[in-house]
Amino acid sequence: MARLDEHPTVVRHRARAERAEAGPLDAAWLRRLCLEAGADDVGFVSIDRAEVADQRAEILAAFPGTRALISIACRLHPEPIRSPARSVSNQEFHANYEHLNDVARRIVRGLADAGVPALNPSSAFPMEMDRYPGKIWVVSHKPIAVAAGLGQVGVHRCVIHPVFGSFINLGTILVARDVSSQAAPVDFNPCLSCKLCVAACPVGAIGADGHFNFSACVTHNYREFMSGFTDWVSTIADSKDGRDYRRRVPASESASMWQSLSFKANYKAAYCVAVCPAGEDVIGPFLDDRGKFLKDVVDPLTAKEEPIYVVPGSDAESHVARRFPRKTIRRVRGVTATSVRGFLFGMRLTFQREASRGLSAVYHFTFTGREPAEATVTIRDRAIRVEDGLIGEPDFRVVADGDAWLGVLAGDRSLIWSILRRRIRARGPLRLLAAFRRCFPR
Repeated sequence: MARLDEHPTVVRHRARAERAEAGPLDAAWLRRLCLEAGADDVGFVSIDRAEVADQRAEILAAFPGTRALISIACRLHPEPIRSPARSVSNQEFHANYEHLNDVARRIVRGLADAGVPALNPSSAFPMEMDRYPGKIWVVSHKPIAVAAGLGQVGVHRCVIHPVFGSFINLGTILVARDVSSQAAPVDFNPCLSCKLCVAACPVGAIGADGHFNFSACVTHNYREFMSGFTDWVSTIADSKDGRDYRRRVPASESASMWQSLSFKANYKAAYCVAVCPAGEDVIGPFLDDRGKFLKDVVDPLTAKEEPIYVVPGSDAESHVARRFPRKTIRRVRGVTATSVRGFLFGMRLTFQREASRGLSAVYHFTFTGREPAEATVTIRDRAIRVEDGLIGEPDFRVVADGDAWLGVLAGDRSLIWSILRRRIRARGPLRLLAAFRRCFPR
């Protein structure tokens, strides 16, 4: 048997490795490779850039050899996205995501042919569902795209490309080589601050002052994704029989869930993208006749009669009732934390600032049991701050067994019974506890 060094596979591999240059990849060659693979725009970012710092550990865990990131954008067709027929809009979203993932695979193949290892995380689904309801994605594409010069984030929290506007999907490729030159962020924000996204959002997730209500957006627009699906399953389990289920869930919603399961999950809105006029290729009709743009693009979406999914007692529920009386409010359960860490992180995302009006208080949380933790939560001026550790003098203290607290949040345990059994201990005015709970409806 031949020695390993003499094995034909080993000999050919080493010969190929010698031919491959070990220096940085030529940026012009790499850009050409990406565009020929089908990307509409592309930019390169080093793993050492400051904009990547908060993702670096997760990126290296997924692909330890990462030296550079390729950000790619593929255009969406605006007219399907703007259609009030959500099936048309969703077909465009899903077709473009499939195209983008295919483009990323072609780029990775081209790099592999050049002897360069690369990895392409999904631009959309599938995700790392074992982490749910935490961070389930491998790479956050938006900050990478901004760093790579593909646009800036607008009022609606989407990346707006200077030419294509909001009508893009984004992907990221991790590359095990440096690139000869990098992109810089765009030196202006294509966002026009027209606030049409504010006006069109059916749940008021986008504030005119720049505030973003994450839970309002995820509860409605992503109703047939993770949290909405688990809530639907709970509704089935909680129903006494078929008649009771039909009382809880209209036939059209059951059919829509079937469509999401058999085809792909449906976005319920994405109106913020649909009405956005920013971008050189998109802005024309808005500049030519703003009244006609509102009539043709915005009004059909805001006037559409449709179910709007909200958590009871949330800011979104109040917004729908006030702004869109022709739309039907559908009360559903929100995302429930399954860990103490998830609870502390999720407070920033589920906080309802309108429900917190008039509240100014500091809360200390001490969790015991399987997941010990200490945190300080400050709610003041319709804003929340969550910090590790017990800081300053609190207005209200909670010492709780982590599992007991999570059980109360999920509705599986009684708060009063948990207090009586001393699984949860609270000190301070009970009105502050009641006010705290109003800020996080479920």
